[in-house]
Amino acid sequence: LRICPGAVVRRGAFIEPTAVLMPSFVNIGAHVGAGTMVDTWATVGSCAQVGKNVHIAGGAGIGGVLEPVQANPTIIEDNCFIGARSEVVEGCIIGEGSVISMGVFIGKSTRIYDRTTGETTYGYVPPHSVVVAGNLPSKDGKYSLYAAIIVKHVDEKTLSKVGINSLLREVQSEIHG
Repeated sequence: LRICPGAVVRRGAFIEPTAVLMPSFVNIGAHVGAGTMVDTWATVGSCAQVGKNVHIAGGAGIGGVLEPVQANPTIIEDNCFIGARSEVVEGCIIGEGSVISMGVFIGKSTRIYDRTTGETTYGYVPPHSVVVAGNLPSKDGKYSLYAAIIVKHVDEKTLSKVGINSLLREVQSEIHG
């Protein structure tokens, strides 16, 4: 476990071994998985669940929830990349291996449009999706509304762009044994 100066972890949060916390904030009840990096100025909210080998880039926010009791936590499954200044909130789930681009906002009311299938969902990004910020026309066609757009599924090119994190983890484990 590596916690850099400026990182804040509230009592009651659980951080697994080999996680890296840059100057960031992890709130009460949150779970951060092994090998995950919470980058500079990122926030993991109350009771949010972040899987293993996730990178939460600078300034990104993972929403939390303490009440009402029946509210669902925001979940980021294993091996995801959450881009800088993105927000995932309101109990949304990001499926394993997904890449959320910089500046994407996903809440329960956000349309998530898969351009390869034409399907629209809310609150859930399927595994291995690559998501960017976009717009879709309103029902009457008079204006456009924000949407998260699944542009493709993760491939080797995508992995090469976000794969530097695994390389750095390998070097770190060799150095620290």
